[in-house]
Amino acid sequence: MTTNVTAIDCHAHVMRRDAPLAPDRHSAPKRDCTVEEYLSVLDAHGISHGVLTAPSFYGADNSLLLDALDHAGGRLRGTVIVDPRIDRASLAAMGERGAAGIRLNWIRRSSLPDISAGDYPHLFANVRDLGWHVEIYLEGPFLAKVVPAIRESGAKVIVDHFGSPDPAQGVACGGFKAVLDGVRAGDTWVKLSAPYRQGGANVQRYVDALIDAGGPQQLVWGSDWPFVSHEDEITYQDCVGWLSEWVPDEHARRIILVETPMRLFGFEVSEAVRNA
Repeated sequence: MTTNVTAIDCHAHVMRRDAPLAPDRHSAPKRDCTVEEYLSVLDAHGISHGVLTAPSFYGADNSLLLDALDHAGGRLRGTVIVDPRIDRASLAAMGERGAAGIRLNWIRRSSLPDISAGDYPHLFANVRDLGWHVEIYLEGPFLAKVVPAIRESGAKVIVDHFGSPDPAQGVACGGFKAVLDGVRAGDTWVKLSAPYRQGGANVQRYVDALIDAGGPQQLVWGSDWPFVSHEDEITYQDCVGWLSEWVPDEHARRIILVETPMRLFGFEVSEAVRNA
């Protein structure tokens, strides 16, 4: 049971260089990043809780992430990458350890699976029935087809990194428009995270459009620690400071940092804290 929630970082990774890597990976860990280090980073910045997101380079091997959840004393939740044939009991077993959703990391792929066929409808139904979410990381233009298909399943959708709109199109990107539709409907949430992965675009216009569509209650914040492929350029304090710039209203930031992610990722809280 959590006793005090100051803020929730909704996108971070743990990794180990000697862990087996997936053959189709597009990146790899440069150093070991342990759960102990991550928790110390949270402590140093006054952040009480976090969400670990499975990195693509381990494929469907979630052992490192689940072990981290086991050792976090309830401070962390996780989003796992799974084979679409996985059964509900296996998902539920990971849920007992703190998993709260599945991740589709489909960035930089030459082709995408047909999620309206095969094992995906059953997978999304299990995710929906467990009260989990489907997290999607994909180039913005491709979200125009994928996000509506996931939404149709009834599962909650969380979109990584602003929705990664095509920088040349910005808020007019078809995929971003599909994300905005989900935000307006209240079944889609977006992570304000990793602006350095947006092709040099000014992300303020994305933030403004998202808030206009659904308010801060459809947004969460993530650090993207340890900033894979950008380790030498970004600091955690940068990430904290960016949110204050994007969302200057303190009440709106509290919704993004505390209230929304508590509900979305299943963090428990005592009644005393709930009424504080």
